[in-house]
Amino acid sequence: MSLDPTLVFELALLGLGSGFLAGLLGIGGGMLMVPFITYLMSARGVAPDLAVKMAIATSMATIMFTSIASVRAHHRRGAVRWDIVRRLAPGIVLGSMLGSLGVFALLKGSSLAIFFGLFVGFSATQMFLDKKPAPTRQMPGTAGQLAAGGFIGFLSGLVGAGGGFISVPFMTWCNVAMHNAVATSAALGFPIAVANVVGYVASGTRVAGLPAGSLGYVWLPALGVIALCSVFTAPLGARAAHGLPVKKLKRVFASILYLLAAYMLWKGLTTR
Repeated sequence: MSLDPTLVFELALLGLGSGFLAGLLGIGGGMLMVPFITYLMSARGVAPDLAVKMAIATSMATIMFTSIASVRAHHRRGAVRWDIVRRLAPGIVLGSMLGSLGVFALLKGSSLAIFFGLFVGFSATQMFLDKKPAPTRQMPGTAGQLAAGGFIGFLSGLVGAGGGFISVPFMTWCNVAMHNAVATSAALGFPIAVANVVGYVASGTRVAGLPAGSLGYVWLPALGVIALCSVFTAPLGARAAHGLPVKKLKRVFASILYLLAAYMLWKGLTTR
């Protein structure tokens, strides 16, 4: 599969859009990238089952770059809760390795696509309902946050996202302010991405039918183009996040997730 000018242009647009979303919503851009990379690879002859897996892995790899760009912008505004990052990160690394090295390699791409769609749809519904947490609820203790981090990392490894679609609702449910939750989620994207990419590379090394330029399940040409473009727009998204009201931010988040969940459900059901 050659990296023709049209594909480069499409990947560049995807990088610009996903970078902006990474900063705006703290979701690492994975919710946007996975459906589009799946489409682009399938349209160029990659087997549907493999296209889903490579889209998930490549999406996660780009988050290593977008998370750094967006978290710097959030940190300058003092929005990142580093105390939460320190408690969630160890569990995130363990959960990510379990998901990307073990379960991901065993599941079919169509099953991963369906799981992606269902879970993202559920996350979007929770955001749209905008349920108010009990005013006395707080983040759990160290053990509770270790367990929560493991859950976030594991699910992120299965769907190729930076964990914001789980960590943002979780933190707001624990009465962390929405803007702090988005910023903290952006910071969590880096350990999630690194741990998962190690797993994707190791589990995909001996897979047959990988296109040229692949490192395990990660497609390096797409990673290069998307990462290069996304680092320019991630700070713009972070700046916009601090200028929007909380409810509008949640609705934007949910609307995007519904659209992408629907596409991935369709993809999973039609490639079985």
